[in-house]
Amino acid sequence: METDEYFMQRALELAEKGRKTTGENPMVGAVIVKDGKIVGEGYHKKAGGPHAEIEALKEAGLNAKGATIYVNLEPCCHYGKTPPCTEALIKAQIARVVAAIEDPNSKVAGKGFSQLQNAGIEVSVGVLKNKASKLNEVFIKNISEQTPFVIAKIAQSVDGKIALSSGKSKWITCDAARKKGHEIRSMYDAILVGIGTVLADDPILDCRLANNAANPVKIVLDSSAVIPIESKLLQGKGKVILATTAQADKGRLQKLEEMGADIIMTSQNKVNLNELLKALYNSGIYSILVEGGAKVFTSFLIEGLLDKLIVFLSPKIIGGDGKDYVENLFLREMKDVYDFYIDDAEKVGEDIMLTMYSKKG
Repeated sequence: METDEYFMQRALELAEKGRKTTGENPMVGAVIVKDGKIVGEGYHKKAGGPHAEIEALKEAGLNAKGATIYVNLEPCCHYGKTPPCTEALIKAQIARVVAAIEDPNSKVAGKGFSQLQNAGIEVSVGVLKNKASKLNEVFIKNISEQTPFVIAKIAQSVDGKIALSSGKSKWITCDAARKKGHEIRSMYDAILVGIGTVLADDPILDCRLANNAANPVKIVLDSSAVIPIESKLLQGKGKVILATTAQADKGRLQKLEEMGADIIMTSQNKVNLNELLKALYNSGIYSILVEGGAKVFTSFLIEGLLDKLIVFLSPKIIGGDGKDYVENLFLREMKDVYDFYIDDAEKVGEDIMLTMYSKKG
């Protein structure tokens, strides 16, 4: 007989299908099981559309009566763009609800479970909790703090260098790792770099995957708006946001806007990252992939704005004159270091991909 974990894993797989299409909503999958067999499945396909539970109930039909539903997030109990899922589950006479995690949205936050229990439905919570939390880590950060989820990606040699002293870095990592890097790009709303990276590399920051329509927004930190008009970012496809300050020439900003760039002006002499993140969140950007360079990464690190870090570690040695990914932090005590924990280590081609999370909070 299959376990609760087995059916919850299936719910998580279904939920993943909604990545990049649910907008500000979480990814949710639902599986209805009766007498050990799946009788209904569904997932949340897009914001404003039916929730996963409703899709699964529709497929199950009369078989939902007396059945168990597995869902990776607490069923909603409030009216939004769609009616509450709890009411539909009660009406369908579901006997048991197995959920992975509670919904962090204050409109739900345990109230859905209480409503189901008050109707006589058995509720179990916590099955594959960690997997479910990671799947919706962007949503959880968004709803809890009203700010984007921030992840940084680094490709470096085993001795911690990202380029030769000349600046050449093609290629530190192998083909498989670079392909994986494009897969990671496809998962987030925006890619962020500093003006130094634009001037040095003239990147496109696109997502080069077959059969993938992902086109993340490109964000450039450029306090003085010196980005070249002929840069590939401005000449290419896709939305570009220039984060700048009052130091920038107003005539140049007007020219950049005429070329299609969106301008976000922050206070102080350099881009205020907290102000920028708030503005980006309010504009509908819920996740940001930071790709460089050292000054940008160090700023996000010092200000405690990194939620997640992915490091591609190549078995190459570049030497002490190579370029570092982190600028001086001027630390004197080990207790003051910036600490992450390794959640996963995966071999990707010739390289190792480390997935880490900040220990802050």
